[in-house]
Amino acid sequence: KPLLSWRISRWAGAGDLKRMHGPGGEVAAGCAGAHAGWEQLVSCTIMATAAPVESVQCFGRKKNAVAVAYCKRGRGLIKINGCPIELVKPEILRHKACEPVLLLGLHRFAGVDIRVRVKGGGHVSRIYAIRQSIAKALVAFYQKYVDEQAKKEIKDILIRYDRTLLVADPRRCEPKKFGGRGARARFQKSYR
Repeated sequence: KPLLSWRISRWAGAGDLKRMHGPGGEVAAGCAGAHAGWEQLVSCTIMATAAPVESVQCFGRKKNAVAVAYCKRGRGLIKINGCPIELVKPEILRHKACEPVLLLGLHRFAGVDIRVRVKGGGHVSRIYAIRQSIAKALVAFYQKYVDEQAKKEIKDILIRYDRTLLVADPRRCEPKKFGGRGARARFQKSYR
């Protein structure tokens, strides 16, 4: 009696492939397509691991906002949460987000694609986290894949303009204490 009743899922292991074959080595009728699909999946995996992608991942922080920038070889795209950097809201802070590009020039960003994911914080702190992550990602990419001299030039330009483009701002909001309206302010007191 041939072994024809076995079915295979997308994530079946090698043991399931062996079970699909009948006693004579022939592939079970219902499993022929799945068997071919499995071989295709394996060949795709091998092809995908053949060429490593030149990429770096950096993050920028400001208060509660965290932006993660993924930088790889490309053609000059910069996207924030899936939208181009030219459409960043609020408009009044758009130039602040574009500062690394404006300082270094488009020619330095021409060979890379940067995708930024940002969450947490408010509008202003998100913008500051974005600009920091973009600047840090470009410096890291140049250090790893281009050359040390170009990286040093970029770093010097950025630090001369604003140190917070590469170094996180450690300031945090101080918690309120009892006996007053805020962290340091005290309630008015009467002596008589």
